[in-house]
Amino acid sequence: MVLLETLVVVFAVAVVAALAVIVKTKLFPRREGDLPREDVAEYISMMVSVFYALVLGLCLVSVWDNRATADDRVQTEASALHQTYLLAEALPAGQRQPVRDAARAYAAHVVGVEWPRMAEREPLGPEGWVLLDRLRTAGELTGRGTMAQQIAAQEMLAQIGYVDDARRGREAAAQERLSAVLWTGLIIGGVLTVGFMFLFGLERNTTHVILVMGLSGFIAFTVLLIHQLDAPFGPTLGVTADPFTRYFPR
Repeated sequence: MVLLETLVVVFAVAVVAALAVIVKTKLFPRREGDLPREDVAEYISMMVSVFYALVLGLCLVSVWDNRATADDRVQTEASALHQTYLLAEALPAGQRQPVRDAARAYAAHVVGVEWPRMAEREPLGPEGWVLLDRLRTAGELTGRGTMAQQIAAQEMLAQIGYVDDARRGREAAAQERLSAVLWTGLIIGGVLTVGFMFLFGLERNTTHVILVMGLSGFIAFTVLLIHQLDAPFGPTLGVTADPFTRYFPR
């Protein structure tokens, strides 16, 4: 709906501008001997190029910032989970292995189940939260314990809290998308920028062809780059599960 509304507004503005030019031409026709105003066309072409460069920069910053945030969340989540695994050594003997098993089960679920879902922008489901609650329950002291064990249990719960927060951030980053308005600006701006190059000719056709090819190819590359970065957990430029597999190898 947002994309459709944006297209309607853009098209309406373009139609109004076209009507204004037609009215101006009818009311003030060009007289014989008047030179064509090529400088106006050059000015419009330059302004379109400048605005399009701004849109490209905004899109690149937006998708890169989301990917960087997703990477930080993954690093924090994996590191906190690993610290939880290590802190299990300070718990009573009967609780150490359950905590380690719960941490490994959570890491395996994230890598094996949630990562493919995030790549396809599918909901993660409740399974991961159930495994995290199981880890939190396993880390709670069943008895009074020693002072060192109580401190380790408190630190473990704090690390699990970090895992919880990072997991929420990772889930939000996986669902984040570039605005449909920005995608509209990318496509329309690219078409206009390339199209305006046909308004001005060069003395050498070969040079003109090379310039058009270079600009078109670079714009296509930039749009494809934005498309790949818009999937922060995609298969090409997305964040990988290496932090989890490094701490918890299969």
